[in-house]
Amino acid sequence: MPRPVLDRLPRYAAGKPPAAVEGLASYKLSSNENPLPPIPAVVDAIARQTDFNRYPDPLSSRLRTVLAEFLGVPAEDIVTGAGSLGALNQILAAFAGQNEDGKPDEVIYAWRSFEAYPISVGLAGAESVRVPVTADGRHDLDAMAAAVSARTKVILLCTPNNPTGPALKAAETEAFIRSVPADVVVVIDEAYQEFVRAGDAVDGITLYRKYPNVVVLRTFSKAHGLAGLRVGYSVSQPGLTQYLRVAATPFAVSQIAEKAAIVSLQNHAQVVERVQRLVDERERVTAGLRSIGWDVPDAQGNFVWLALGAESAGFAELAGAQALSVRAFPGEGVRVSIGEVEANSRFLRLCADYTKASATS
Repeated sequence: MPRPVLDRLPRYAAGKPPAAVEGLASYKLSSNENPLPPIPAVVDAIARQTDFNRYPDPLSSRLRTVLAEFLGVPAEDIVTGAGSLGALNQILAAFAGQNEDGKPDEVIYAWRSFEAYPISVGLAGAESVRVPVTADGRHDLDAMAAAVSARTKVILLCTPNNPTGPALKAAETEAFIRSVPADVVVVIDEAYQEFVRAGDAVDGITLYRKYPNVVVLRTFSKAHGLAGLRVGYSVSQPGLTQYLRVAATPFAVSQIAEKAAIVSLQNHAQVVERVQRLVDERERVTAGLRSIGWDVPDAQGNFVWLALGAESAGFAELAGAQALSVRAFPGEGVRVSIGEVEANSRFLRLCADYTKASATS
């Protein structure tokens, strides 16, 4: 029989592919994927890879060396994982679980936020403490600080917050870190960091340098377009990385994923150009939504959030009829990824025709 906790955990619901609709090209806007393929140099490097009969380097040494130079941090401070979620699971395995007295540690995070958080926390043996986001989709840092108890071991900060969109500000985040006990691990999850354009947004690497209890999570899945290869990493000071290496899954990052990530970093200017194209589309979409009366939170990732509440599932069905798959969170809202230009334009037309009163301000 499985562990009892499995009956209490939500099931992860991946974004569904779009349904075929006659006369319309189908677009997937449900998984926050980069609609653009990896840059050509990465595609070429993948095609030339042949050493699949060998195990990868369990430490991803070459990638960590290139990342260290790119970020300006010691390579020893980087621990790779199977995407940022794999890196997060390593953090939870090291620092949060069930104690010898049988009582679970607590992990605090905003809600709604990344839907894998409660699953990962529960599987680690810890207990989730969810703090509701504010009306405009932001972390309520004061409430999160007030939720800290003697059992709190880890705090997760998702910035920009998935699925609502706003990014944490540098000053408020640093004040928050200073307000919590220094022995609580603060994870700054920056899966969408490359899309942020807010001038006052937090930079996790800056805070990791100042605070020994900070861990930064990043990934190659979004901006670099390598979601299918599963390569992410954490950055933290040696006091934490010494334990993360023990908890790390051996061979989590394949040699093809490591090579692709290295080549993508070596051609970073091309990645930046592609990301900017998506940011430009995001700005077009948010401006278009607001011009027709929609009230949308500040969008700093590659997605927008529609707080449709009880109408979320119905809106997703309407989108599906237009060959657009979007991600509905029933009773809460709908997250729509920024995709191809035509997909974004079709989404805007759908929103312009939508008549439910609660959709607009």
